[in-house]
Amino acid sequence: MTFQEYAVAWSALHGGFDPMRASPVVRGWIRLAYSGGVLLARLRVGPTAVTLAGLVLCLAVPVAVRLGPVGLLLGAVLVLLAGLADAFDGAVAVVTGKAGRAGFVIDSVADRIGEAAWLVAFWLAGVPGWLAVAAGGVSWLHEYLRARAATAGMPDIGVVTVAERPTRVSVAVTGLLAGGAAGLVRDDWGAPVVTIAAAVWLTLGVVGFAQLVRAVRRALS
Repeated sequence: MTFQEYAVAWSALHGGFDPMRASPVVRGWIRLAYSGGVLLARLRVGPTAVTLAGLVLCLAVPVAVRLGPVGLLLGAVLVLLAGLADAFDGAVAVVTGKAGRAGFVIDSVADRIGEAAWLVAFWLAGVPGWLAVAAGGVSWLHEYLRARAATAGMPDIGVVTVAERPTRVSVAVTGLLAGGAAGLVRDDWGAPVVTIAAAVWLTLGVVGFAQLVRAVRRALS
């Protein structure tokens, strides 16, 4: 399957949204997913196996951060690998022709559990509990609104917001990486840095939710 064919198939699975009209970051992420999907398909690795591997990586992040600054750095690597797995599982499904409703549901549930694990890691790293919960809540609302809008008849994904999954991966990786580096310099610097990352997550989540609300109202009015 060529990338152009993959882009058409990806669009069909995402409400007809053309990935070529997305931002450079999103286009790059989709192209990376395609490359990884092709490689894993050649190795005969199934999409569900990739999804479960990504979930295991996510669940390991809270364990890692308990090791201190070095653990935060390790957590950043784990989140990055989990983010790649999340991109690759759907790509494998498309490339191998195994994309189905069951796999979509499993992937969505794994994503929500994984993000919860990252925010638990943030909390263990010193982020206030209310902030971690709020960041997770707004991300959940973002995905829930889109899912309900699609059920109600929205013909596509509405809009690519500033708070999509790749953004959350980036914030988690950057926050843990910067927090770990700061903690190596001084023990009490790690928590404030990770807290800033959580605040960025929440802020982008609120803005993204507002963008999606506007798109849903426009699509369903």
